[in-house]
Amino acid sequence: MATTEKEYGKMAKKASPPSPKGLNIIKAFTVGGLICALGEGLFTIFTRLNISEDGVKALVTITLIVLTAILTAFGIFDRIAKHAGAGTIVPITGFANSIVSPAMEYQSEGRILGTAAEMFKIAGPVIVYGCSTAFIYGFIYWITQR
Repeated sequence: MATTEKEYGKMAKKASPPSPKGLNIIKAFTVGGLICALGEGLFTIFTRLNISEDGVKALVTITLIVLTAILTAFGIFDRIAKHAGAGTIVPITGFANSIVSPAMEYQSEGRILGTAAEMFKIAGPVIVYGCSTAFIYGFIYWITQR
C-alpha cells in the first residue's frame, strides 16, 4: 500500500503546479487588511453619527455580514477569495460566506431540507465548539474569581 501512496503522491505533485507562496501571502495580507480597514472605516462613520459604542460595534458587524452575504450571492466574494485565499477568512466575512454559500447551493432542494438544513453544515461546528469553549472558559473564570 505504501508504494501506491508514493505513486499517487508523485502523480499529484506532477499534476499540480507549484504555488507562489510569497505572492499568496502578500495577497492574503492585503485583502485581510483591507477588510479590517473597511471595518475600522465603518466604525469611524458610525461613531460620527453619534451612535453609542455598543450600537456602533453591532452596526459594523451587521454591515460586514450583509456586505459579505450580498457579495457571496453575486459570486463576487468567491472570486475575491480565489485570489486572496486566507485573507478573506477574517472571522466575520468568513463566517457569513460559510453560511450563505451552502444555503445557495442547496436551495433547489427546498427551504427546509435544502437551505435550512445545509446552511450550517460548515459553520455549525464552529458555532458549537466556539460556544462550548466560551462556556468552559467562562465557568473556569467564574470559579477562579470566587
